[in-house]
This record gives sequence, C-alpha cells and structure tokens, in this order.
Amino acid sequence: MESKVLIHEKAIVERGASIGPRTRVWAFAHVLPGAVIGSDCNICDGVFIENEVRVGDRVTIKCGVQVWDGVTLEDDVFVGPNATFTNDRFPRSRLHGDLPRTLVREGASIGANATLLPGLTIGRNAMVGAGAVVTRDVPPNAIVIGNPARIKGYVSTRVPESREPQAESYGTRQLSVPGATVHHLPLILDMRGNLAVTEFDKHLPFAPKRCFLVFGVPSQRVRGEHAHKTLHQFLVCVKGSCSIMVDDGEHRDEIVLDKPNLGVHITPLTWATQFRYSKEAVLLVFASENYDPDDYIRDYDEYLDILRTTSND
Repeated sequence: MESKVLIHEKAIVERGASIGPRTRVWAFAHVLPGAVIGSDCNICDGVFIENEVRVGDRVTIKCGVQVWDGVTLEDDVFVGPNATFTNDRFPRSRLHGDLPRTLVREGASIGANATLLPGLTIGRNAMVGAGAVVTRDVPPNAIVIGNPARIKGYVSTRVPESREPQAESYGTRQLSVPGATVHHLPLILDMRGNLAVTEFDKHLPFAPKRCFLVFGVPSQRVRGEHAHKTLHQFLVCVKGSCSIMVDDGEHRDEIVLDKPNLGVHITPLTWATQFRYSKEAVLLVFASENYDPDDYIRDYDEYLDILRTTSND
C-alpha cells in the first residue's frame, strides 16, 4: 500500500512536525514544529496546527480550522469548516500560563462554525452541531446543539413508537437494549382525579429497598450517566417529563417519560442517562439495593471494558 505523505506545494509543514503515512496536507495549511499528525488524515486548505497538538489516525480537518496548543484529536475525528478551538480561559496579549487540555475522543464530530471553550472533553462518537457553543464536557454519543450547547439526543438512538395506554391497563415492552423494559402501569381514570397504581409485588420487576426523587434539574443539564454492577432501577416521571437514554455498548434507545403511569426498568450493566428535563419534572426512582458507591460505573470507557470482559467469560 502506498505510504507516501502528500503535501501540497503551497502548504507549510515545519521541520520537526510529524506526519503519518498517507496523510494529505492541502494548500495554505501550516503545521508547526512538534505537532504530531497520524496516518490517513486529511488536512484541508487553510488549516493551522500549532506545536503541542496531537492528531490521531483517519482524522479530517476541514478548511479554515485552527488547532491550538493543548488540543488532542483522537482517531476518526471529523472537524467541520471554520470550527473554533480555544485554549485560554482568560486571554491577554503576550501573557501565557498553563494551557488547559481539550480532548476530542475517538469518532466524535465537530460541526461547521462550532466553538469549543478550553479544557473540555468531547466524548467518544459525540456529535457537536453546526454553530454550537460548547461550554461543558459532552458525554459519549451525545448530540449537542445551540448556544450554550445542550443535549438534543444521542447518536444512533432508537426512539420506540409511543403507545397510549388504556385505563386500567398494564403491560411491558422490550427495547432493542436488552437491559431495559418499558412498563405501562395501571391507570384509573376518574372524574374526581386520575390514579396511577404500583403494587410492588405485582407491577415492579424487583422488590425495592430504596427510593429517591430527582427534581429541579435545569433543562440543559444531564443526570445519571452511569451503569450499575448489580443494582436494578425503576424510573417513573411523576410530574412533567424527561428523556431516558439506555445503552448496552452497541444499541441505544430513548424513552420519553411523560406520564405518571409510564416506567422504565433498567437492569445491571446497562448504561443510562437522563436528559431533557422539563422545568417542573419530578423523577421517582426505585432501587433494588441500598446506596453503595462501589456499585456505580461512572466512566463510559470503563463500562465498555467491563462489557468486553464479561462477554469473554
């Protein structure tokens, strides 16, 4: 296979820069000494790459992007035209302190004209929408848009067809993620006021030992973002609405909890995130065990490693 680097005659690659095989550097791009660029990359017209930059393999950086010191782009990252990286929280001319590190994880995409504040991590396979202003870390697989950027959804997430439950009905529905099930709890309609019923030994798939309420969550914030080793959870939004994303490392489902008789059962080793809370949302969570901090898996990469280890056993 051809391993030659292609550098356009009008590009500048300074001595001391490292360029991997089959990478193409196009016209008016400028790569400074110390920068490291992997193999099979596409560095388009007018890109500037500073010294302390690390670029992985198969990365595309479109026209008009400046990648400043402290930025790392992992393998298979896409950076759209005129996206802006920043690396100084309090910029002053000719005054430089320690620069915060910005990390764009494997497979993530940054849309055209997006702006990233310094020191952030853009999670694996995340998608930053065009023109978004990213002020906080972006979780793996999340889609963020707007200014400030907020989570709109998750990449490759299946949203199950909504089915309106009938009065006094009860049923379950399996999702594409095996560790999550949607439950329609009995609903009693009455002119004096409606009633949603939960009998622990009949309607819940486990005997709860603990419950807690999540409320007052700003609409741009995310809760959850973890899996459990042994704990089962059952989630019901008793007021307002919120979205639940469940993930098994291969598939993702989104469930909108917007009725007090609609619940989701989440089993151990299923990654779950709650987002898009309405202003008045109150989420009730039943748990199969008492609180144990050691039961949490809070890092997505660690979660994927555990899944791989479990599947090989």
